[in-house]
Amino acid sequence: MSNFSRTQTVRKHVIETKGGIVASQHRVAAETGAAVLSAGGDAVDAAVAVSFAIGVVEPWMSGPAGGGAMVVWRENKQRAHTVQFGMRSPAGLDPANYPLTGGKTAGDLFPWPSVAGDRNIQGATAIAVPGTVAGMELAHATWGRADWKDLVLPAADLAAKGMQVDWYASLIIASVARDLAADADAAAMFLDDGTWPKSAGWTAISNIRLDQARMADTLRRIADAGARDFYEGDIAAALAADVQAKGGSLSRADLAAYRARLTPALDVSYRGGTVHAAAGLTAGANLAECLQMMESAFVPGAAPDGTSYAEMARALSASYERRLREMGDTEAVNAPSCTTHFSIVDRHGNMCAVTQTLLSVFGSRVVSPSTGLLMNNGIMWFDPEPGKPNSLAPNKACLMNVCPAIGAKDGRRFAIGASGGRKILPAVLNLTSFLMDFDMSLEQAFHHPRIDNSGGGAIITDETLPPEIIAALAAVHPVTTTRRTVFPYAFACPAGVLRRDGVNMGCTEIMSPWGDAVPETEGA
Repeated sequence: MSNFSRTQTVRKHVIETKGGIVASQHRVAAETGAAVLSAGGDAVDAAVAVSFAIGVVEPWMSGPAGGGAMVVWRENKQRAHTVQFGMRSPAGLDPANYPLTGGKTAGDLFPWPSVAGDRNIQGATAIAVPGTVAGMELAHATWGRADWKDLVLPAADLAAKGMQVDWYASLIIASVARDLAADADAAAMFLDDGTWPKSAGWTAISNIRLDQARMADTLRRIADAGARDFYEGDIAAALAADVQAKGGSLSRADLAAYRARLTPALDVSYRGGTVHAAAGLTAGANLAECLQMMESAFVPGAAPDGTSYAEMARALSASYERRLREMGDTEAVNAPSCTTHFSIVDRHGNMCAVTQTLLSVFGSRVVSPSTGLLMNNGIMWFDPEPGKPNSLAPNKACLMNVCPAIGAKDGRRFAIGASGGRKILPAVLNLTSFLMDFDMSLEQAFHHPRIDNSGGGAIITDETLPPEIIAALAAVHPVTTTRRTVFPYAFACPAGVLRRDGVNMGCTEIMSPWGDAVPETEGA
């Protein structure tokens, strides 16, 4: 039994334009990227601007102190690349400082054996070496045309104003208020009197804003001194000192040693087209595996049916079983995650699909007081039990669920990705199937009912799917039906762009109140 209306309809209109377009989980961040495109910037330039801006206006999802991955398409070279900027454990981390209690934890993303004091989940001991700034630096150095400073300063200006706290922000802050109160600097930023969630109220128009002045100063420093200051300069020194003062092991040497990586994308042939998935410690290899299984399992009809959905579910089950067995990722299916995704296409056809994260919502729930940055909790990606594929160890790369991808078939090219932890891969696979198996328009694909099969032997289905499709899925695994809602997201939160015959378009998750696709003509 559901409490929600069955007569309400939610839609997002897809705008077509010959100019560039940015699809992001926050309208203001998308406008920032669109302004870069309008000024003649490359898709990569816009990605850098959006990366920093969205860390201000959606700070609990990502930011400079996080990590992620980007898939880039270069139209002139007809080639796809991966920029890998995942987090790493500090070199000074000692696994013995994460003693097991003998129980299981179900309070956050991973059902690892419980660690004393949840030291791997929140607090300074959960902080890993961040990679986002290095990832943006590498992408910009490789393909960017605009001045670095001009791409970072808009985010600094947003931080100087402070993020507006509306009803949606109030909801997110309230969901983690108890944990935020444990860190004085996080409490000062997100809570009133160190206890109560900042709230927009139920009937008033909000003019409440976060105090992000320190973050604004940090972003100005990154703009003026360059990205390496985050890893080798004043910002690095401040970050390391703040984290160590709160009990973490992140050091200046860890930051100085960090480098993002540029590698080819994983190219997968599918239905006469090609999908370029993210390489490295992402879910890209799992996306490729699922597509290969689906291509041999069914022949697409005119529209998705019981067979196509069931084979998609089977492919996801098999891929997750292998991922859990060989890669060590056993994230809890229904836990809240802290990730954002944005996709960009410029007027020349260059594309970026970017997913970046702090891991949990609000990351470690720790704010660096000197920099104003909300810190990640990347240590939670590791299994604290020794002898496992993904066991906690010093100076080790984190395994991520991010799955940015770019695909092409029959003269259309698209860039997609999503936020939502283990729900990311199913969302990207659903949309890829809709676009490449059934030739849906971007608008049709984003509005079409999806399924989630993130492992664990259960399938979540949109309750608007026909009974015969739900029955076909029930023959694969037990099924639970639900509606798409604003909170929580049962089917992840995707964003994508598509280009056809020189015309660009974009769309975001239809239930996201902040997400939007913005053409360059509407840039901030």
